[in-house]
Amino acid sequence: MATRRLGIIMHGVTGRMGMNQHLIRSILAIRADGGVPLANGDRVMPDPILVGRNADKMEALARRHKVERWTTDLSAALADPKDEIFFDAATTQMRPTLLRQAIEAGKHVYCEKPIATNLAEAIAIARLAEEKGVRNGVVQDKLFLPGLMKLKMLRDSGFFGRMLSVRGEFGYWVFEGDLQPIQRPSWNYRAEDGGGMILDMVCHWRYVLDNIFGEVKSLTCLGATHIPERRDEAGNAYKATADDAAYATFTLEDDVIANINSSWATRVYRDDLVTFQVDGTHGSAIAGLQGCKIQQRMATPRPVWNPDEKRTDDFHADWQEVPDTETYANGFRHQWEMFIRHVVDDEPWRYTLMEGAKGVQLVELALESWKERRWVDVPPLTASAARVREAANAG
Repeated sequence: MATRRLGIIMHGVTGRMGMNQHLIRSILAIRADGGVPLANGDRVMPDPILVGRNADKMEALARRHKVERWTTDLSAALADPKDEIFFDAATTQMRPTLLRQAIEAGKHVYCEKPIATNLAEAIAIARLAEEKGVRNGVVQDKLFLPGLMKLKMLRDSGFFGRMLSVRGEFGYWVFEGDLQPIQRPSWNYRAEDGGGMILDMVCHWRYVLDNIFGEVKSLTCLGATHIPERRDEAGNAYKATADDAAYATFTLEDDVIANINSSWATRVYRDDLVTFQVDGTHGSAIAGLQGCKIQQRMATPRPVWNPDEKRTDDFHADWQEVPDTETYANGFRHQWEMFIRHVVDDEPWRYTLMEGAKGVQLVELALESWKERRWVDVPPLTASAARVREAANAG
């Protein structure tokens, strides 16, 4: 058994998501376990180099987690042939520029979503990666949540019969910063800095809906800025210019209706921070991040409507837990391992930048729906790409 080194340039991992999910719980966890196993028994050992603008932060992060290499010189890192993959988890606004630099340098690229703030840039960068022949991918971590994996297993098994509807509830209260300290970065609530619930979460809902419940055909979306003023990390008040909530309804293939509410201005009274309830002719299921419960057709109770009496039914007791039939790895780590095997061992891979562009497409259509207060059809991405190309040529 041989072990091969794989150099990975990790940009933007001083932030919460990049540091916790990608550096610590993915790459460093893989290293601690001896690398990524390949089909032939060999292993791939990731060798990260941390890249960022602030030397003090980079040095402190590297020292804290015993990472040997770090730099503030991105150009030099991209020029080093010993590092084959470029990963970005920094700001969305800079992502297309950074990915382009990495692709032009011949690096395989992997990044957080969204891959751009607009569809034109998203398609351009996805096409560049294809033209240059580099392996490319976008994080679609929610597909690997145990709860959603169980929902997909139920759908694949035919459990639902004819699927009727999907109802998703996501979010929690993000403190304004006056009475309680904020727990999310302030840029999330400034449109000029790439913030906004629709941009942040509709990308997720696109790949979740497409891959688990059915391809998205049309949508209507209403955004809102419920909290107009917040305080930043230094306690200074600022105007919230981005939407902090989105209320969307989607039509999917086979006439399935999906409704997903996303809000940073809601207090949680449900089993998890995100839940999806799926109703079908033969059964229903409700899943959170980890668990999933089902109610079959023959086990569905017959409630009686009587508003004059206090309810005594325990509706939660009528559901059955789906057991854990496998060990579920951290979703971010699992997708990292898949991408590494794709790069090194040519393992099949579907989570490309073009798939990421579909998320950006849905964001733009959701914003259009909100602005024009109407339903919007979702054309094939090829049609949208053609319109983008025509607009670019006309310009």
